[in-house]
Amino acid sequence: MRDYYEILGLNKDASEDEIKKAYRSLAKKYHPDLNPDNKEAEAKFKEANAAYEILSDPEKRSRYDRFGHAGVDPQAGGFGEGFGGFGDIFEDIFDIFGGGGFSRGSRKTGPVRGADLRYNLNLEFKEAVFGVEREIQVRRTENCETCGGTGAKSGTGKETCSTCKGRGEVRYAQQTPFGQFVRTSTCDVCNGTGEIIKDKCNTCGGSGKEIKTKKMKVKIPAGVDTGSIISMREEGEAGDRGGPNGDLYIYINVAEDPIFKRSGNNIYLTVPISFTEAALGAEIQVPTLEGITNHTIQEGTQTGTEFRLKNMGVPNLKGYGRGDLFFTVEVKVPTKLTDRQKELLRDFANETGENIKEHKKGFFDKVKDAFN
Repeated sequence: MRDYYEILGLNKDASEDEIKKAYRSLAKKYHPDLNPDNKEAEAKFKEANAAYEILSDPEKRSRYDRFGHAGVDPQAGGFGEGFGGFGDIFEDIFDIFGGGGFSRGSRKTGPVRGADLRYNLNLEFKEAVFGVEREIQVRRTENCETCGGTGAKSGTGKETCSTCKGRGEVRYAQQTPFGQFVRTSTCDVCNGTGEIIKDKCNTCGGSGKEIKTKKMKVKIPAGVDTGSIISMREEGEAGDRGGPNGDLYIYINVAEDPIFKRSGNNIYLTVPISFTEAALGAEIQVPTLEGITNHTIQEGTQTGTEFRLKNMGVPNLKGYGRGDLFFTVEVKVPTKLTDRQKELLRDFANETGENIKEHKKGFFDKVKDAFN
């Protein structure tokens, strides 16, 4: 089992704030919602949770620092790593003469951050290119408006749990050859909170939470693409005991465009031109993201020739510059010709001295040479 400090990337003298910061960073990085079907990320997330559970609790951290994993392992019986250090271990665990106690758990009364949420947002091609403001609806748990999140009916409050006397845990004494050993477990009456609610809120039934649908506007920056993630701080599930909300992560999916193809910040498309335009040159119309623009091609332009229009691609997501637009011309050969058109083309071939048979023969001679 890995060292808990190593898991969080900390030294043993790390402060509480450093522990919280390290855990939050790892939890956000490896959260299952952000890494669906990723077993490795799930394992790291659980590992970070286990480390934080121990190191964020002063009592557990103290035992861990002294005895390692055995000091916080419920199966270890509180004996630490082996039996060599009886003196120190018994001093902490047993009170042979007075029946001292050993706590295996701690009451969790501190604030707990809410869970993160994921929202999948579909965008049209140009919405992603130029940015857009969209309204979304998110179902999430929120603190109950009626009771303010306390879970108690208006005019009442929480009471100290009579079973655990507000400690959140109950103790069971057990006699051993070494003295009295006291086991501690979470109180099942108050679930470790140390408090109970006799008169529960009619709205939330005492949970302090409601499931609601919240409408919110999201500004999508120009340049996002499929796979982009937009985070909205504290727009996730409500926290417990005054803890902050989790975050909302918006995953972007962009629909394909029938004309434009995107690669990074560049745009690609194919523009058809006629045989005459290719041969004589012409001013052709080229679709762009902003509309139609005119572009002049030279006479003798071949099919497959690529042209570049600078700074007419997708805006950079970071806010500066744009990609380019590349278009390739495709010469469309007429499929149906009149007798007159065919005659003109034959005259054209004779006029230019074009010999189709000789042209093909020369081409295939080159092919043969390439394979010999």
